[in-house]
Parts: sequence; structure tokens; C-alpha cells
Amino acid sequence: MTGGSDIIDVALGAGHAGWRLDRALADALPTMSRERLKSLVKAGALDHAGKLVRDPALKVDGSEQFRLTVPQPEQASAAAQDIPLVIVHEDEHLLVVDKPAGLVVHPAAGNLDGTLVNALLHHCAGRLSGIGGVARPGIVHRIDKDTSGLLVVAKTDVAHEGLAKQFQAHTIERRYLAAVGGRPAKMEGSVDAALARSTHDRKKMAIVEADRGKRAVTHYKVLGVTNAAARIECRLETGRTHQVRVHMASIGHPLLGDPVYGRAPAQKLRELLNRLNFRRQALHAQKLGFVHPVTKDRLSFERAVPQDMQELFRALGV
Repeated sequence: MTGGSDIIDVALGAGHAGWRLDRALADALPTMSRERLKSLVKAGALDHAGKLVRDPALKVDGSEQFRLTVPQPEQASAAAQDIPLVIVHEDEHLLVVDKPAGLVVHPAAGNLDGTLVNALLHHCAGRLSGIGGVARPGIVHRIDKDTSGLLVVAKTDVAHEGLAKQFQAHTIERRYLAAVGGRPAKMEGSVDAALARSTHDRKKMAIVEADRGKRAVTHYKVLGVTNAAARIECRLETGRTHQVRVHMASIGHPLLGDPVYGRAPAQKLRELLNRLNFRRQALHAQKLGFVHPVTKDRLSFERAVPQDMQELFRALGV
């Protein structure tokens, strides 16, 4: 169900002479993406002097005045909910959130509400991206429910597409802090192993041959260590589902508290985790850096690990 349409008058300038129509429109309407404008033109939403213009590749002379009819985005199926958020940064195009452990990012079977998306629909009311024709906050990437830390969310089409391109190009800086079992043999190293859905359990990811999965690369550095456990920093070259969890488990150092990829820790570690009531994988998205898709400024954010992981590091002596 749509909520009507918005009419936008667009006047091109001499600087647009010779440009493709969709490129000129995107320049004149910076809050809308070129792809969105291209689809609107093809759908017959652009009028020039009483005639519809349907060719986004048409060259313009820079003197045209157009009228664009933009259908209002369909309402997202998720409900807006007043859930507290820790906003690290916000502007008209995007926001950066410090997600607590336990908060699911996107509604899905078993978690239809109470998610980050529900919270964002409330927080960003009336200021959401209509990318794809549906009003929703732009979830460009995700972190697991029981992983804490930084997440960037797009509020406009342009921001969404610009951030998505950076993720695809692996130019986003992402660094995680984690507690793992055992003493790594090397103080730093890399895991380069493709990941895909497990053929035995579709809820799990597994390391597979390169031609069967997506390339995944994790660089790790030991920051503190004992014979029983280590505090490590992981820098993600790629960002696959469960990447850090699977990669660290694959080299014999699973994340402490990981119920899926972990193995039963030594008795002393098990007793420590029980005493602290630590019931999640010890993983925190600490640093996030990217180029702002609109201003082109380089942005970088860092958040300290939450209290439960601070207590775990202290108790481990790492």
C-alpha cells in the first residue's frame, strides 16, 4: 500500500550540458540515488513540457525543467518501537550505533520485534531511506545478536549505496576485540579460508574449498595472553557471516562463550565463565572507519568493550 506521491520540480543548469539525464538528475537531487532515479524515469515518472521522458541515457542541454513524481515509500512491515539506542554519530545521511549484546539487528523468524530495525524505525521516524521503494533504515551490514559494538546505518539512498560499495570493495575498517581459549602459538597471523553455509546445519557457517564459498580473511594480533586464554584484536579484510568465530575456531582458539563454534573449555575456564555468568561469544566490534558517502570525509569511531567483557578480561588476566 502506498501513501500517495510527492511532486518535485527539477531545474537543470548550464553545468549539466551534455550529461546523461540520470546523472544530471542525481546531481540536482543529491538525496536520491542515481539508480533510484533511473528506475523512476523508466517507469514514466518524469515529465518535460507535458511529455513523459523515459530514457535515462538521454543527453541533456542543461536548460531543461522537469517534474518528477516520486511515489511515497511503502511502509516497512516491521513496527516502530521505542527501544533505547546508543547513538555514536548521526547526520542527515547516516548514523553509527553502539549495539548491545543481545539485540538482534533485523526481524526474522523467532525475533519478529524488539530488534535494532524496530528501534531505528522509531528513532528515524519520517527520515528513512526509500531505497527500493520501501521505507526502512538502511541495514548495510550486520553483527550477530550476541556480539556487541559498532554498526553503521544508512538513512538515505545515496548513503546506502555509497556504503554498500565500500563494503563490497573491502575498504571499510573493522576491528574486533575477542577472548579466545588457549595460548596462540603466534602473536599475530592471518586466516584466509572461504566460508559457506554448512551442509550439515544451515544455521552454521563452515570453511569450504575456495570455489564453493566466499573468500574470507581475518588478521589477528594477540594483545594479552596466559596459558589458558588470550585477548586478541581481529582486523577484518572481508566481512562474512560469523567470520571471526569460524576462523578462530578453525585454528584451535574458539571464542570463549561461543555456543555454536566453541568447544567445552578447560574446567577452570568453564568455572570462571559460570562464576561471571558470561553467556555469549566474547566478541566486540570496537573500531569502525569509512569514507562518508556524501561529504567524502574519513570517519573513524571506537567504543570500549562493555562491562561484561571488561570483567572477563580482568578475570582471565589478559
